[in-house]
Amino acid sequence: MLSTSTQILRLSQGHLNLLAACPRKFQHSYLEQLNTPLDPKHEEYQILGSRFHLLMQQKEMGLPIDSLLQTDHRLQNWMTDFTKIAPDIFTPDPDNQTFRESEHYRTLQIGDYLLTVIYDLLIADQYQAQILDWKTNPQPPKPKILAQNWQTRLYLYVLAETSNYLLENISMTYWFVQSKGKTQNIKFIYNEKKHQKTAEDLNQLLNNFTEWVNNYQYHNISFPQIAESSKICESCQYAVRCHRQKIKEVTENTYSQFPSLENIQEVSL
Repeated sequence: MLSTSTQILRLSQGHLNLLAACPRKFQHSYLEQLNTPLDPKHEEYQILGSRFHLLMQQKEMGLPIDSLLQTDHRLQNWMTDFTKIAPDIFTPDPDNQTFRESEHYRTLQIGDYLLTVIYDLLIADQYQAQILDWKTNPQPPKPKILAQNWQTRLYLYVLAETSNYLLENISMTYWFVQSKGKTQNIKFIYNEKKHQKTAEDLNQLLNNFTEWVNNYQYHNISFPQIAESSKICESCQYAVRCHRQKIKEVTENTYSQFPSLENIQEVSL
């Protein structure tokens, strides 16, 4: 939980993503703690994702996982498929002097902010370092979108800033274990250009955040809102509080003027 009562604020990739997407939503969620109940379906995905992460953590630590696999056939299928596609992740060479740690935790302080990351698995040797992240999303995002996500950017940036590896020897791979019934991966190789761009964008976002927090605390000025034309407001739980409920109403009224969509074939985007 973010706290403004201490001098050093702890920020994760989730905080940065929300700040970049909608500062006002960040204010409602973290400063005012107005979180609403999760959608049951979303909550189910979160629980399943947490169980898979626990499964992978115990596997890496050499702990028994049979009891976890027996509770859900989906976990069994994912693990079986994943093991076949990436056997080196599950059966590392015992003679290879490689550092491996599940749930690897790192921090990087920038000014009054402590940036925190937790890698699902970090594999590193003398020359290169790999960040691995497990995802249970039914549909992976496009690589271009994932590259701009603050999880990708912050995870790579923090590792680069807290180690001596050449930037091009640092990578991050997302493993999507239930993507269309088959495990897939998206890999990002780091470089100097990406590092400099992330540094610039991160400093700008943190500077903005400092200004927004000061205005909020000392002048009772709310965080900025995004443009009313943004589609984010249409599904946001704070639309009424932000006086954006008209967007949802207009959208619903517009859709109601169209004929039934039952006979229209869906188009995959």
